[in-house]
Amino acid sequence: MRKALEVAARIRAGEAKAVEVVEASLADIGARNPAINCFTAVTAARALREAHDIDRLREQGSNLPPLAGVPYAVKDLFDVEGLATLAGSGLRKSASPAPRDAVLVARMREAGAVLVGTLNMDAYAYGFTTENSAFGVTRNPHDTSRVAGGSSGGSGAAVAAGLVPLALGSDTNGSIRVPSSLCGVFGLKPTYGRLTRAGAYPFVDSLDHVGPFATTTADLAACYNVLQGPGEGDTGCALRPREFVSAGIADRPLRVARLTGYFDRYASEAARAASLDAARCLGARDEIELPEAHRARAAAFLITASEGGERHLETLKACYADFEPLSRDRFLAGALTPAAWYVKAQRLRRWFRDRVAAVFEHYDVLVAPATPVAATSIGEEWIELGGERLPLRASMGLFAQPISFIGLPVVAAPIRTPGLPIGVQLIAPPWREDLCIAASAHLEQAGVAVARIGA
Repeated sequence: MRKALEVAARIRAGEAKAVEVVEASLADIGARNPAINCFTAVTAARALREAHDIDRLREQGSNLPPLAGVPYAVKDLFDVEGLATLAGSGLRKSASPAPRDAVLVARMREAGAVLVGTLNMDAYAYGFTTENSAFGVTRNPHDTSRVAGGSSGGSGAAVAAGLVPLALGSDTNGSIRVPSSLCGVFGLKPTYGRLTRAGAYPFVDSLDHVGPFATTTADLAACYNVLQGPGEGDTGCALRPREFVSAGIADRPLRVARLTGYFDRYASEAARAASLDAARCLGARDEIELPEAHRARAAAFLITASEGGERHLETLKACYADFEPLSRDRFLAGALTPAAWYVKAQRLRRWFRDRVAAVFEHYDVLVAPATPVAATSIGEEWIELGGERLPLRASMGLFAQPISFIGLPVVAAPIRTPGLPIGVQLIAPPWREDLCIAASAHLEQAGVAVARIGA
């Protein structure tokens, strides 16, 4: 059972017991995770307790919550009571266990979902490939010689492998959208501040988002709905009322444009074809360029490096040799970023936000590739894009960074293509998650978007 709402419906109807579903999920994880390496911990005892609670509620005739008995897992930067929050760092193996669940983990439990474990990631969320020196590489379920993307690579891989129908991840510069694209599943990066980050290990306060992965648009919407609410303990969470969405087709034709220029120049043939297919299906009549998208991406890099470097500077000073070798120099360089550069990057951010807001006066949804290429081989260092030789690990976020830079909501939708999976970004104005979810539902109903599940 790989669809969350179908699992919950069967349990609600008495066609399956939550304990049986969870036991099957745990057995599958035990058998198949070693080849993929997406889990950092399996919470079997907790999962069985939570499943028994669901079965007891049903036996008592109580109404079951919306995700009753659905197995899920979380990126290992969400606090899970009783476990050390590793955040992908070997230096945190001796950290004290979390005294309570992160707010979103608690909300998933309230919704009846059953936590089966925590998931691998790039160290401190700085990376796009989940090649982790302390906890190993997370491999793409569709070709285990290739990366799963990052930094939420464990989340994307766990859903793509069919080990869980739902997972939670985080996205600073593309860390939900990149694994969604490379693993062939649906992912939602909500508007900045929509979902609380309380109890999630931070990377870049002014850019961090959290959100779900799923195998269908309907499951994505259902998970997003239960995660909403006040942001206790998170100053970056906007105090907005819950705005529940459905995964139905929009009640009016969406005004859609495909992003070109920068988004075509660095796209592989497969990435460009995916965005064209999605745009055509959505009835896009226009192709437009976002002004200075390449500078927005560069400014996002500066802000990321500066804030991330400052956060970890003392650890770098004390433990440089034991810090993740794939990112320690980037963190250190970020800590040395001149303040004037950071200020200029923030000024460009305001300018870019205003220009893109003007674009949304004419369009509801913008379509762009989620990644420039499909999954690359583990260990690759360089890639040719747009006639340029670029560092691969940083370049997987080329198309995601200008969008999260200004906090826009995005669904990453997997497009039906030959060969390896690849996805598109369905980008909406701030606080209009309903629009990008409606666009995803349209693509899925038309057979253009479809998750790739299973090894």
